[in-house]
Amino acid sequence: MLLATFACALVLSGPVAATPAKEAPWLPEAAAYRLTLFLGNLSPLPGDGIRTAWTEPYRGSEFPVGAMAWLDRESDVDPARLLAAIEGEDRQAVFAEATRLIALRIVEELDRAVAADDPARAQQAVRTARELYRAFADGIAAAEPDAARRIGLAWLELNSSTGSAGVLGAGSTSVDRDAMEAARAVIDDYLAENYLLDSFAPRQMLSALPETAVLGGRAIDVPPSLPPGSDIFDQDPLPRLVLNFEEQGIDETDLPLVAYGDMLFDSAQIFGNPARDVGLACSTCHNRSDVNQRLFIPGASHQPGAIDVDGAFFNPIFNDRRDDPLDIPSLRGLRFTGPYGRDGRFASLRDFTRNVIVNEFGGAEPTPFMLDALVAYMLEFDFLPNSMLAPDGGLTEAAPEAAQRGEAIFNRPFAGLGERSCATCHVPDANFLDRQAHDIGSVAQAYEGARAGALDTPTLLGTAYTAPYFHDGSLPTLAAVVDWFDETKSLGLTEADRSDLTAYLEAVGAADEPYEAFDAENTAFRLAFSELTTFASTIDTLLPRKDAEHILLLTDTVAADLSADASTMSNLPARPEVYALAERLAEVGAAVRDSDWAAAGESWSAFKSEADAIAERAF
Repeated sequence: MLLATFACALVLSGPVAATPAKEAPWLPEAAAYRLTLFLGNLSPLPGDGIRTAWTEPYRGSEFPVGAMAWLDRESDVDPARLLAAIEGEDRQAVFAEATRLIALRIVEELDRAVAADDPARAQQAVRTARELYRAFADGIAAAEPDAARRIGLAWLELNSSTGSAGVLGAGSTSVDRDAMEAARAVIDDYLAENYLLDSFAPRQMLSALPETAVLGGRAIDVPPSLPPGSDIFDQDPLPRLVLNFEEQGIDETDLPLVAYGDMLFDSAQIFGNPARDVGLACSTCHNRSDVNQRLFIPGASHQPGAIDVDGAFFNPIFNDRRDDPLDIPSLRGLRFTGPYGRDGRFASLRDFTRNVIVNEFGGAEPTPFMLDALVAYMLEFDFLPNSMLAPDGGLTEAAPEAAQRGEAIFNRPFAGLGERSCATCHVPDANFLDRQAHDIGSVAQAYEGARAGALDTPTLLGTAYTAPYFHDGSLPTLAAVVDWFDETKSLGLTEADRSDLTAYLEAVGAADEPYEAFDAENTAFRLAFSELTTFASTIDTLLPRKDAEHILLLTDTVAADLSADASTMSNLPARPEVYALAERLAEVGAAVRDSDWAAAGESWSAFKSEADAIAERAF
């Protein structure tokens, strides 16, 4: 256990893993405060979003009511000043009143703890107060580590001084009120000096930094965090990844450029902050080349599976000041689906990839090798096999009769489409696309006479698993897509026609095995372990070249992810071995940083030997 703890601390004290960790639930008012800080830093200010943050439960909340209803039920603190500030959409005033409210709530719960007549009530009040304090904790830790430690000890003292009822009357201890008063005074004094103020210094960026630190003028890096309600975990079930080389029986370890690109696709290190620090990678949005339909970030997503990549959060210099989140597209069959971008603005996948890294997510300029590797990997993405489709795009006998009837409708010219058919743009023998952009009227005009509604024709392959549809995810089902075209283009379809055309789209968009199949032999951890050790195999190519830059990017990424994935293992006794393996890879990186190539080679040889031994055993 000691080895596991040491290895985990060693690895995770450096780069953030691309494998995110689940966050503890937030109390309603603390969640609303953190959402307020996050949304308050967006430009333009989403006033409705801040109002909703206080009136509705955050997405995924375990509480059925929002912060205001919760306060009305649980607290005597009056939120009137905060409500007035929200209505006035005064950013600084909202920050000040929200900050004061959280501080008052902490004090209120501490009062209840001290006044409680039994240990259970006192302990509950202390727990609630500490959960509220969590809203300020990272700001205090970043600005004043000594104060954070002092307050942390005060919380421990408070908790231990509340007494205990024991078990069936045995082992009970009485409340130590003097100790409680002394500990709460430490917290009270700090809140009074930093968070319970009549006025706060103007904030360029809203954060939970203490007022004394802000007035000191010292630059303080507060680790970026996603607000409550965010979800950047892989979707479940996990989409099946189909790789062209793999289907031909070629091992990825024999393709070092592809394997390195696979690692980059799963690395948060190629992006700038805040994406890097919160653990966002290409694979976060595109799970195994497909769509992460659960991804959601308040202020950047209007619904799960969508994100605004040119807003204020990821890269302020790239902020287009428009609230225009897009439905995440699938990357399956990427080599067939150019041009790239929803409106086809990038003819080159390489240029598109660079734009994602540098402009959308604020990363440093990637090296030519990094771009070569990423493109080489993504060009291996293939469509899901579908036994209902022939190679020329026609249906096979495996397709249902309704789909066969729908195929004829799909190929029928319609006056409402300018005597063209659905197949004119979604060409069956060209992977159901035409590599052109068309304005079908699905994008609202940004201004009078605007001609910016043309969008790249999407493939229909695999679409049974990528709902919702259209660029903004406004249509929930393929049936809704058929209805939209029938109604907006006056196609004159009967109810039976609509049903048959929907059946055809569902058949075209289906797959024989859409999801990764896990069992006792193929577990999620074994899959992750295999991928990570494959990524590491590229060191065999990079080490002889003494390519320090690309080795360090790999070791920083893979060591952190190995350690993070080890924490999810069901086989607890095996965890220390994987933590030790992560440490071994970190040793490779440390030796490379010191230009000690001999030591790097020795650590790398040890890593391979230990990884092979682990891979031979079941987890």
